[in-house]
Amino acid sequence: MVETSAALERLAEVAALERSPRARRMLVIVNPYATTMSDRVKSLVVYALQGRYDVHAVDTQAKGHAIELCREAAHEGYDVVVAFGGDGTVNEAANGLAGSKTPLTCLPGGATNVYCRMLGIPTDVVDATEHLLGLADDWRERRVDLGRLDDRRFTFSAGMGLDASVVERVDRNPRLKARFGPWFFAQSAVKTFLSRYLVRPPRLEIEVDGKKVRGVSAFVQNGSPYTYFQARPIHIAGESELDSGDFSGAVLMRASAVDVPTVMFRALSRRAEVGRHRRVHPFAHVHEVCVRSVDGRPVPIQVDGDHISDEVEARFRVEPKALRVVS
Repeated sequence: MVETSAALERLAEVAALERSPRARRMLVIVNPYATTMSDRVKSLVVYALQGRYDVHAVDTQAKGHAIELCREAAHEGYDVVVAFGGDGTVNEAANGLAGSKTPLTCLPGGATNVYCRMLGIPTDVVDATEHLLGLADDWRERRVDLGRLDDRRFTFSAGMGLDASVVERVDRNPRLKARFGPWFFAQSAVKTFLSRYLVRPPRLEIEVDGKKVRGVSAFVQNGSPYTYFQARPIHIAGESELDSGDFSGAVLMRASAVDVPTVMFRALSRRAEVGRHRRVHPFAHVHEVCVRSVDGRPVPIQVDGDHISDEVEARFRVEPKALRVVS
C-alpha cells in the first residue's frame, strides 16, 4: 500500500507539469466498496489524473447509481467516463453510456477486472493510472459491441444455469469474495454443483441459429476470454471479439460427476478446448441466443459476473458498435 501511494504521488507530480490548457473533461465513477478500493488509493488516483484531465469524481451510493451518473455525464458532454471498480461498476457504466458519444474507460478496483484486461488496461492500479495519463497524448476512440438481455446490457459475458448459480452464491457472501477471491469462487462452484446440478439439474432448451439444443447451462460470450481465474483466462469459445458484431458460446448438455470436472479442466487448460468435450455444444458467429426452462423452473442468470435474476426464459442479443471506448 505504501509503495502504491508513493508511485501514484510521483505520477501526479510528473503529470501536473504536462497538463494542456484544454484538458478533457473526465468523470471518474468510484465504487467505494470494490474489492481493492480504499479512500487513499481513490484520492491519489484522482489527484494523479488531474495532472492531465479536468477531473470530477463521484462515489456510487447504491446499485444502479452508476447507470444514472453515466447518463447524466453523456448529457452534459463529458469527454470520457472512467469506471473505477470491478466488472459490476463497468457494466453499469456501459449501460449508462450505450448509444452515446461519450466513451468509457476503466481502472481496476475489483477482484477480477475482466473488461480492463480485454481493453488492454493493466490490472495494477498504478500502471493503469499511468496508462490513462498516456492516453491524453494518444487519444483513440473506438466502437465495440454490447450484449443485451431485455433492458440490461453486458460487456463481455452472460450465462443462464451453472455459472449464474455460482455467481448467485458468491454474491451472497461479499466479505468472503473480497478475502479469498477466485478460491471462494472455486469452492462455491463445487458446492453449487453438488447441491443443485448433480441431482435434478435445470432442463434448458437453447435455440441458436434456428437449431434447438437441450442442456443444463448456456454460456454467451461477447468477447474472449469468458472470464479469468487469477491471471489465467477461462476460454469457453474463442471466436468472438469485442467488435466482431456477433456472439460465441456453448451449451453444457449434461452435468454429471464425471462431465463437469473434465469440462473445468479444459476451461483452465492452455491446450484442451472446451468445445471439443463430448457434453458441450459450441456455437459461434451468432446474433441471438434464446434460452427457455423446459420444466418451468426459474433458472439464475448472470451478466458480466453479477447475478441479476432467476427467469424461465432469456433472449440474448448483440448490439453492434453500441459503446465507445478509449484504451
